[in-house]
Amino acid sequence: MMDARPQIGQIVKVLRGKEEESYAIIIGIIDEKFVWIADGDKRRFDSPKKKNVLHLELQSAISQEVTNSLQETSRVTNAKLRYVIQKYAHAKGE
Repeated sequence: MMDARPQIGQIVKVLRGKEEESYAIIIGIIDEKFVWIADGDKRRFDSPKKKNVLHLELQSAISQEVTNSLQETSRVTNAKLRYVIQKYAHAKGE
C-alpha cells in the first residue's frame, strides 16, 4: 500500500481544473490539504499551482532526480520536470 501523504518529487495526475488529466510533480507541500505542483511547461517552477490534494491522484512514482535537485539547490529546472513527466507518461503508454 502506498503512503497516502503526498511527497516532494511525487508524480500526480490532476483530476480537477484546467489541467485535468495531465501529469505534474509535487515541488512543495503546504500542509496536509494543499501542495504546490509544476509540470515545467504550462505550470513552471517559478509559478507553481497550489492544488488541493483531493483533486490529485497520487502516482506511486517519485522522481529521485527532482527530489535530489530540490534538496540540494531548492530548485528544479523546468526541463527536468518536463523530462520526468514525459518519461513517466511514456512508460504508462500514454
